[in-house]
Amino acid sequence: MARPSPHGRFRYGPWRGGPDPLEPPYDVRAAVDEIGRDVLAGASARDALRDLLRRGLGGRDGLDDLADRVRRMREAARRRGALGGTLDQVRAMLDQALAAERDALAAEDGDEARLAEMDLATLPDDVAGALRALAPHAWHSEEARAAYERILAMLRSEVLDAQFAGLSQALAGQAPEAMARVKDMLADLNALLAAHARAEDTTDRFREFMDRHGELFPEQPRNVDELVDALARRQAAAERLLASLSPAQREQLEQLMAQALADRDLAAQMTALADNLRALRPGMDRQGPVRMAPGGGGEPLGYTAAVEAVAELADLEALGQQIGQAYAGASLDDVDVERLEQRLGGSAVRDLEALRELERELERQGYLSRGEDGLRLTPRAVRRLGESALRRVFAHLEASGRGDHDEHRPGQADEPTGLTRSWEFGDELPLDAPRTVGNALRRGGLPKGVTAAGAPPRAGGPRARGGVRLVVDDFEVVETERRTTAAVALCVDMSFSMVQEGRWAPMKQTALALTHLVQTRYRQDALQIIGFDRTARRLSAVELAEVEPEWVQGTNLQHALMLAGRHLRRHPDAEPVVLVVTDGEPTAHLGEDGDPVFQWPTTEQTLRATIAQVDELRRAGAVLNIFMLGDDPGLARFVDAVARRAGGRVFTPSLDRLGEYVVADYLSTRRGRR
Repeated sequence: MARPSPHGRFRYGPWRGGPDPLEPPYDVRAAVDEIGRDVLAGASARDALRDLLRRGLGGRDGLDDLADRVRRMREAARRRGALGGTLDQVRAMLDQALAAERDALAAEDGDEARLAEMDLATLPDDVAGALRALAPHAWHSEEARAAYERILAMLRSEVLDAQFAGLSQALAGQAPEAMARVKDMLADLNALLAAHARAEDTTDRFREFMDRHGELFPEQPRNVDELVDALARRQAAAERLLASLSPAQREQLEQLMAQALADRDLAAQMTALADNLRALRPGMDRQGPVRMAPGGGGEPLGYTAAVEAVAELADLEALGQQIGQAYAGASLDDVDVERLEQRLGGSAVRDLEALRELERELERQGYLSRGEDGLRLTPRAVRRLGESALRRVFAHLEASGRGDHDEHRPGQADEPTGLTRSWEFGDELPLDAPRTVGNALRRGGLPKGVTAAGAPPRAGGPRARGGVRLVVDDFEVVETERRTTAAVALCVDMSFSMVQEGRWAPMKQTALALTHLVQTRYRQDALQIIGFDRTARRLSAVELAEVEPEWVQGTNLQHALMLAGRHLRRHPDAEPVVLVVTDGEPTAHLGEDGDPVFQWPTTEQTLRATIAQVDELRRAGAVLNIFMLGDDPGLARFVDAVARRAGGRVFTPSLDRLGEYVVADYLSTRRGRR
């Protein structure tokens, strides 16, 4: 990056202005090829891109791999332990307190001790009821009294710590000043949330709140919205925990929580906080109960640990939905990157960013476009698919010894290609005089008495006479291409049998390869693709690439040949060529009213209508060659009859060589080799 100095000079240093403008563009060609294969096989561009993102590319994990990791973590969280562990923990602590109290009463004499024993004997069986009944009890054992107070303190700490992750240390020892500090924090928090709900500017109030109480929030939120999200996440997990317990467990735990918040001021602030969070995040309590894995072997979970386990499950479920992209309007931007990094680590974030960049680059570089009808391939993407298909076709041609796909024949209106080659016996191409003479000079064919520099050796020496001596190997000719044009109609069968038999993708690849060949090597030719099932229609390369299979019965070759004839008549001076790719005999034709008539098996009326179009093409001088797919006996009889009638040829290529046959036939036909 250049920066001017005060002296008018420039200093150069590393680029710091964002993406490097000289960096090579993101290579998406492999992605385009993969998307193209799926599109040509019948998928939509949107589905093809989604499948690519799910598989991943270039050694990166795809969405399916990330979703599988999330699923395994979710199953591990479900096996963590029992959610009702708080009740078991309180029951064990209460049993210890009651045992100590009974021992102390047994050692005392008097009616008061006996009455206390009777009270203990009539305690409710449920934990919450027993804890509530012991509230007015006059303890005779200091050990039992301390155990009871520890139960209340533990419950209070669990309830508050489940909502505020940083309150465990603040409530250590349960000193009155610590509880007062918690109440002050809750009052300030509710005032802040109420102001935020009224759409007031809370920037300064939030900063002051975090200065006073920031250590109680280990998440360290950066604004009010992040604070609300953190609190709402925990409250939603607490409510989901209660919904996941049995009715009896839920009732007891709610009673224990109410006893833990026996302080009226504290209870009022917690209730206000719950109301504020529901108002700011209305949908936070809509999740269903959590089903922990039975027999997981985990320890019973306390209330705080259970709430955190439920919150983690909620995070993983949300990540799974975001990564699954199975909902309407899904986008990779929906994935919570911070939560993904927290749960799966930095490698998962890098994989996600690579997928996001791939999706953006496919659109930025012009291979995909978004419109009202969704994601679509662009002409640039279709050209790429045609180029790849044509490259494979030429590779097969060269491997089979039929790779002479260059035109060497001269004509009266040949067009130079810019290339030259050595002259061969029989060539009628124009000579390239400069290169021919240059070859002779480099070989050493100088006239006698002339040096390599082209000047006499010295003053007064012998003068050069004669020209440069040429030999046969010196001659070079200018390569040309004929300007003879061809009007080519490629009729491709799009009936559902092509899909059923796996012929859909090879058909599309063949048509795109031929399109690319014409557009890049024979631009003077006029190619028209015609697709036909029950009816026929003209298709552009983009339309052909995007067309999806339809459950349509009928093979209306008559209509396809009719459109082919119209295309040929629009180019009367061009060499007419019609190529047909089909896997079934005609079963449909256009009636007198123009509507398609379908009947299977084929009828004499359909055959007569189709043959009439064959005769029209023959009278126009068109070459009609048919590429028959499959081994249908009826189709074989029909195409043989058409070939004899029209003077054309029939090919029966395998699917993997269909493109090779069609391209080779086009090249040979336009050169006039019948």
